[in-house]
Amino acid sequence: MNPVLALTASDWLSLFNHFASLSLLAVGGAITTAPDMHRYLVDETQWLSDSQFTSSIALAQAAPGPNILFVALMGFNVGMNAGAGLGDSWMRLGLACLGVMVPMLGIMLPSSVLTYTATRWAHQHRDNIGIRAFKSGMAPIVIALLLSTAWLLTLSHNQPARDWPLYALTGLTTLVIWRTQIHMLWLIGLGALLGGMGWV
Repeated sequence: MNPVLALTASDWLSLFNHFASLSLLAVGGAITTAPDMHRYLVDETQWLSDSQFTSSIALAQAAPGPNILFVALMGFNVGMNAGAGLGDSWMRLGLACLGVMVPMLGIMLPSSVLTYTATRWAHQHRDNIGIRAFKSGMAPIVIALLLSTAWLLTLSHNQPARDWPLYALTGLTTLVIWRTQIHMLWLIGLGALLGGMGWV
């Protein structure tokens, strides 16, 4: 069941501040901060249900467009939950739009300013050994953050006896991406087909 919320102006500001702080930690993209988003939105504040959280990520990943759309969907769901007592009114739609804008501005603004500034500086000093070492050192961190997000999404399927085909497909897909040159879109299409047929 989706939570019914009564959010104050300080709650909206807190939502913005949390996503702004995550923006500066989003090495490898905003998806790498999904575990902390889950902790904040589902566990700590209970502004989203677990199913709303995982559905936001799944829908955004399946839709064409930028990867960051899952943040907008989470915010939309927070806004819809905040306006749940209002029925199907313009005010609920307004809260949903506010829910889209607040975390999106929070996640985009700080990292965009930092990226623009740091990229210009790094380009001017690209031959510096420290810059090259930093780039090399960030690769394993990005991989670890992506693996933690994958683990979080896997935990939402907590019935291994029933979900073993999903685990097997995930492992096989990881192996194929690592060892072959097959384009990832083919694998996404295959996963969608298997899911549509009810096999996973």
